[in-house]
Amino acid sequence: MISVSGIRGIVGDGLTPEVVTKYASAFGTWANGGKIVIGRDSRVSGEMVRMAVVAGLLATGCRVIDIGIVSTPTTEIAVKNLKAYGGIAITASHNPVNWNALKLIGPKGLFLDQAQGNEVIELALKENIQYQHWDRLGKIEYYDHAIQNHIDQILELEYLNVSQIRDRRFKVVIDCVNGAGGIFIPKLLREMGCEVLILNEEPHGIFPRNPEPVAENLNQLANAVIEYKADIGLAVDPDVDRLAIVDENGQPIGEEYTLALAVDFILSRKPGAVVINASTSMAIDDIAQKYGCTVFRTKIGEINVSTKMHEKNAVIGGEGNGGVILPEIHYGRDAATGIALVLQYLSASGKKISELKQTLPQYTMIKTKIDLAKVNVDQILQKIINKNDAKKVDRTDGVKLIYDHAWIHFRKSNTEPILRTIVEARTQQEAEKLLSSFTLFFK
Repeated sequence: MISVSGIRGIVGDGLTPEVVTKYASAFGTWANGGKIVIGRDSRVSGEMVRMAVVAGLLATGCRVIDIGIVSTPTTEIAVKNLKAYGGIAITASHNPVNWNALKLIGPKGLFLDQAQGNEVIELALKENIQYQHWDRLGKIEYYDHAIQNHIDQILELEYLNVSQIRDRRFKVVIDCVNGAGGIFIPKLLREMGCEVLILNEEPHGIFPRNPEPVAENLNQLANAVIEYKADIGLAVDPDVDRLAIVDENGQPIGEEYTLALAVDFILSRKPGAVVINASTSMAIDDIAQKYGCTVFRTKIGEINVSTKMHEKNAVIGGEGNGGVILPEIHYGRDAATGIALVLQYLSASGKKISELKQTLPQYTMIKTKIDLAKVNVDQILQKIINKNDAKKVDRTDGVKLIYDHAWIHFRKSNTEPILRTIVEARTQQEAEKLLSSFTLFFK
């Protein structure tokens, strides 16, 4: 799958060394042979893909800085800190273990926008790649401080009282899903004075479960929280840009409430604009309204949220899949920043995580997937537009039907060949009823 932010596919079936090298060379040409940071998650295929990426970049004269197995946000931050022309994060995020991908990063440490991405794609498709002669090939060097730099930036946030967090000596269980988080998150937690129990720490890339950090995949974490009598359970995806939370009772609070907690905390300290995507919970709108703040919505995708945040000078933003974006750290989703904000909120409030969640607006969300091979999705979406009783139809990204205190959103995935359907309402019963009213369209 080719998109403006990079390429993604099944290793050996679409994502081959030839394809990887071709797109890395196109990116190196686009970067005019400049300095490029590369980092990867822990996938078994990561080393093969890394070597193909390095070959493509060196062949186009780039100076490559390899920062090792790191989170995607760490790679983005390193691009900016090291004053590089761009970066490549080698990760398929929450996709299954047989997938991998290249996420292309521009000079500001942000994923490529539509125009930039199209330029790279065109170079690759037209094979208009500027390979260099033997005496102008690039060189590679290694940088070992990117993770510590990232941690230091988080601990220096004005919103954090690290001494206060340390005084609480939180018991934390963290599920690193054998991804890049095992190298990073336990270290951050210990620097904040937490007592840490680590699940699936070793970054060998053989995921012990579905790597997406959603409630149905958090049973091991939930059981460990109860057994360990922990204050909180945390789960990240393989490249550590998404965060899920389990409360002290072993109950997942829902990935939408990761961002809700962070937004509530930040707006209580620094009111301002909030930017979220079209599928994010109405809880964010309610929280912002409480503080007299404005919410702006964008298409799905980190770069869309980040761009709008910069435009609106937003104080916080993100996506409801557990992605928190704090401008003081970086205009990109970052699970580590989300962890720090939630622990500070817990520390300052004196409440338990279950109690904090109950102070927020309560909604229920149901997310389903439909295989695109089984339906004519464009035809179906047009029928839905023509036959609905919604208060408002939003075409920002796919089709979103908005009702009083509820909505349903249909959109093609950017990362998988599926149609995502998301419905939100005040109760489970209301959400199920709204979802079932559209099932006939897909039969």
